[in-house]
Amino acid sequence: MTQIPPASPAAKKQIRLNAFAMASPVHHSPGLWRHPEDRSLDYTTLGYWTDLARTLEAGSFDVLFIADSMASNDVYGGSYHAALKVGAQIPKLDPIVAVSAMARVSAHLGFGITSNALYEPPYPFARRMSTLDHLTKGRIGWNIVTGHTTSGARAVGETALVAHDARYDIADEYLDAVYALWECSWDDDAAVRDRANRIFADPAKVRRITHRGQHFQVDAIHLAEPSPQRTPVLFQAGASTRGRAFAARHAECIFVSGPSANVIAPVVADTRRRAAALGRDPKEVLFFSMATTIVGATEEEARAKLADYRRYLNPEAALILFSGWTGIDFSTYDLDAPIRFDDRTQGLVSALEAFSIADPDRVWTVRELAEHNAIGGRGPVFIGSAAQVADQIEAWVDATDVDGLNLSYAVTPGGYADFGTHVVPELRRRGRFKHGYAPGTLREKLYGPGRSRLPQSHPAAAFRPCAAPGVAGREAV
Repeated sequence: MTQIPPASPAAKKQIRLNAFAMASPVHHSPGLWRHPEDRSLDYTTLGYWTDLARTLEAGSFDVLFIADSMASNDVYGGSYHAALKVGAQIPKLDPIVAVSAMARVSAHLGFGITSNALYEPPYPFARRMSTLDHLTKGRIGWNIVTGHTTSGARAVGETALVAHDARYDIADEYLDAVYALWECSWDDDAAVRDRANRIFADPAKVRRITHRGQHFQVDAIHLAEPSPQRTPVLFQAGASTRGRAFAARHAECIFVSGPSANVIAPVVADTRRRAAALGRDPKEVLFFSMATTIVGATEEEARAKLADYRRYLNPEAALILFSGWTGIDFSTYDLDAPIRFDDRTQGLVSALEAFSIADPDRVWTVRELAEHNAIGGRGPVFIGSAAQVADQIEAWVDATDVDGLNLSYAVTPGGYADFGTHVVPELRRRGRFKHGYAPGTLREKLYGPGRSRLPQSHPAAAFRPCAAPGVAGREAV
């Protein structure tokens, strides 16, 4: 079992729960798509996604958090061939397309959609998210990413990957543009739907957004009337120094990943301090830590499952993934060489930090990294009976101050079903997990009734109140 340092006395917070997935044959357990109980190869079918949504809602998961990127994973061995051979996050489908179908078979499950702020103009993206927020009745979140691969940059016509910190500068401007569209273009009561007078919307309450920035230009009204949340719930995964600054300003939910509490806790504490310095309530910045669980009726049964899963592992595929994330070709490394931090990398800096400099008490070799990441990715793996897994989760949450888990899987959807069937009732018995969904939008489920919109302390609120009715234009530079 994962060993976690004891927590200091603190109030017991309710543990939140996301499922972590990708529309690909491999997410974070490369090799296990070959397991007879795994349905990863059904990722191209709508039935897989609707079944998954039903499973997650039955288990009272808060959000299905769907990762995505434009990368073709071509770092390991200098080619995409190695990744393609083992299905290491290539191929992958656009996850947004399946959301409407999943929303149709669920009533409460939220959907966290990943989209790159550098690779699509803000105007069509803002409309797409408003559309999904309408169709799901306010259950949409956006995972804001800035890209970390040269292959992804080339795929969208860039000649090179933008430098790490500069990517966040561009994303800051992107957020200003979409905030203006979502928060300012339409007044709440603009769509009057007046049948008697044949008026759908009051033109005096709809205004053009004029954004003239360094990277993006917008000059139009938002094409969607205000959706239940207006701005979707904002997810982000920045754990580097610049990423934390970005997350502290914008994010409501922050995804963190690392193999130990020593890696996670400082990131959480620092980001909360940064959010407080910006005038935000640090308790309302929610952190979700990547983890995987393998649970059985007894510890022996859980360990038998783990032994079975190990027969299908592919540690080389884990290195292929890690190479793609960091931009470092680990095919050239000796397996027993220690992992060293290279501050020249423009890839996913936090991933490299987690296995090099983030924990001074732990030196990882390439072999150990590959073995650790072969099941569930960069987070811990909690193994045992329902009570033992609940013990480990409680200790992890208390030691790191995260608010919940981004739950990865060994096999899908069985890992999620096991968690909902066995671990959720145990956490409920301990008063650490909700007994049912709260009504309302995703933001209301996370923050309480009447909280569908972002609070006044959030930077999006700077775009409210809008210009006076009838005044065209809004400068959002």
